[in-house]
Amino acid sequence: MNSAVSFSVVVTNYNYRAFVEEAVDSALAQTRAPLQVIVVDDGSTDGSPALLQQRYGNDPRVTLLLGENGGQLAAFLCGLEVARGDVICFLDADDSWLPGHLAKIGELFDTRKDVDFVFSDLELFGDESGHMRFADRPYDLGYTIVSTYMLAHWYGAPTSALALRAHWARRTLDLPADFRANWRLSADNCLVYGASVLGARKYYLPTGCVRYRIHGNNGWWGNRTRSNEFLNRFRSRCLIQHYARGIGLDESCVEYTKHEFKTKPDPSWREAQRYAMLVRKRHGSWWRNLERAVAILWSVWRRRAQAPLEHRDLD
Repeated sequence: MNSAVSFSVVVTNYNYRAFVEEAVDSALAQTRAPLQVIVVDDGSTDGSPALLQQRYGNDPRVTLLLGENGGQLAAFLCGLEVARGDVICFLDADDSWLPGHLAKIGELFDTRKDVDFVFSDLELFGDESGHMRFADRPYDLGYTIVSTYMLAHWYGAPTSALALRAHWARRTLDLPADFRANWRLSADNCLVYGASVLGARKYYLPTGCVRYRIHGNNGWWGNRTRSNEFLNRFRSRCLIQHYARGIGLDESCVEYTKHEFKTKPDPSWREAQRYAMLVRKRHGSWWRNLERAVAILWSVWRRRAQAPLEHRDLD
């Protein structure tokens, strides 16, 4: 019988006094209770530390870490230092979960010992409404090393929808000190890109339980200038290169494109297109590479054509 994994939830807060109680309470209200809820206050100046101390200072389920401002990556690392769970979940202080979130991802981690990294969909609320999803179905992504290294493809979600086995969380965040300055914000990129490049097996599980708040302080897509788009892509490429250098990964990994694709039990059409493009970058006969690309596309098209109409996924 499979043993149940335990969860450590790391809630990171910086000047979100108006929201942080809702986030912490949503972690405590899970139908599958976490082993611990760790609240890291990153040097807030809005009265958050006093509020957290008053509300949760005597709650044995909550570990409070009230420190100086160091940015999101530093807050992640601070929480990891005291985390004891098998799986680490991250929750931004302005977001929240519905009660069934940990139960749903916990069932997957319990039964699939080979899965290292799980991410979910997000329901937008606050100043905007909508749904952020990677796919319309649960999706075993297998391994994503080649695709991430060659294309910088982002197999993940924002912070509050991420869960990693503890050793993977620690490995992805084992970064040089100067990275803390580079990733004061958007440190979820370190988790997402690091897990892919270093070889974690990924799974997308839409739980319908992650609520992602849109408000004046976090509307990142409202600042999508060309300069910011360039800088974000450049920083992400540098991050990917850092992980790659640590394991001796380079562009020769494209030779393993076909093999990586085979780790995906039921790939989407879009994923097939991505890998068909990659396999054509291999050294050697262009004709042979074209044959391999066509074989990848044909395998997925045939599977989809044979599936019941409601299960077809030609995204």
